[in-house]
Amino acid sequence: MRIALFTDTYIPQVNGVARTMKRLVDHLEKRQVEYALYMPETIEKLDRFESNIHTFASLPFFLYPECRIALPNVFKLRQQLTSFQPDLLHIATPFNVGLSGLQHGKKYGIPMVGSYHTHFDHYLHYYKLQFMSAWLWKYVKWFHQPFERTFVPSVETMRHLQKHGFQRLALWTRGVDCERFHPKQRHRSYAINLLPKDKAVLLYVGRLAPEKDLATLVAIMSLLPRELNEKIQWMIVGDGPSLPEMKKQCPSNVTFTGYLKGEELAAAYASADLFVFPSATETFGNVVLEAFASGTPAIVADRGGVTEIVEHGKSGMICKAGDAHTFIQAIEHLLMNRSKRAEMGYEARQYALTQSWERIFDDLLEQYEQVIFHHKKRHLA
Repeated sequence: MRIALFTDTYIPQVNGVARTMKRLVDHLEKRQVEYALYMPETIEKLDRFESNIHTFASLPFFLYPECRIALPNVFKLRQQLTSFQPDLLHIATPFNVGLSGLQHGKKYGIPMVGSYHTHFDHYLHYYKLQFMSAWLWKYVKWFHQPFERTFVPSVETMRHLQKHGFQRLALWTRGVDCERFHPKQRHRSYAINLLPKDKAVLLYVGRLAPEKDLATLVAIMSLLPRELNEKIQWMIVGDGPSLPEMKKQCPSNVTFTGYLKGEELAAAYASADLFVFPSATETFGNVVLEAFASGTPAIVADRGGVTEIVEHGKSGMICKAGDAHTFIQAIEHLLMNRSKRAEMGYEARQYALTQSWERIFDDLLEQYEQVIFHHKKRHLA
């Protein structure tokens, strides 16, 4: 089969969608599935030139500058797709690149699937744009309506969309590389080796932006009892529009590393005693699974896809979203109980080992085949 992928974000951009789409492309190559990828042009160039990767001029997206709004050349796109003759279009994002794929699929009767990655409706609250909610849902429902299936990363996301009238939903979860993210990576980093050895390391990894509920994270840091706070070193991995304000608000025992990748990121996860992640807007929570693979228990909010990764009291703790005090209680409990923390780290690693990317992507390819088969069957009837 020949698959055309449309995404408005891709590496080297740093976000869950970009990384997932890169892993999907790698798996298509591994399984020798023909594909064409359509994406915005980025300032940074890809590692190597690919004849089946097509880029369009782009501008930063005002709500999410790390992502780009493409300006597709529709005539060129039609020529490329006519030459490629895809059996299926997979449209990952609802912006300009995705819209171009949607228009082509509808015009030429090519079966299409979509994937839903981001709760943009939740983001509106953090950017004081709630007045746009009705319009946003109307647009997103219109965008996904022509798809044979819309893939979602968690049961929570599926239920959320069902409440808004979405149909033909299918589960496409996420996996983790348990060789890259591994407890053996602990302290394998010059920067992380500079952290105080006599303090517990509490880690956050993610975009530094309002929708990650960083206000709760700052509140946790500020409200921790002094005697406990003196025994803690915070490590914040990531970048984003909230970084300058966070640096002003956070106490002195916070280290900001910026974006990390590869061994540096793996070492950060493995060197932490606890992973603290208050975001209530996650459709899945890739970073939680990466922490688990590294043997690090997670303390998360009770909203979003993260609740399907963490088993409360076994591999981590689930706390009331937005409530700094419940997070502090969980931190205090686990830091005071070293054996319980070690047991949770073991359970977290065991769970991560069951989440193979290969199995997840092979299941997706099987669903592609089903959609193509049923589409041909309808048109032959």
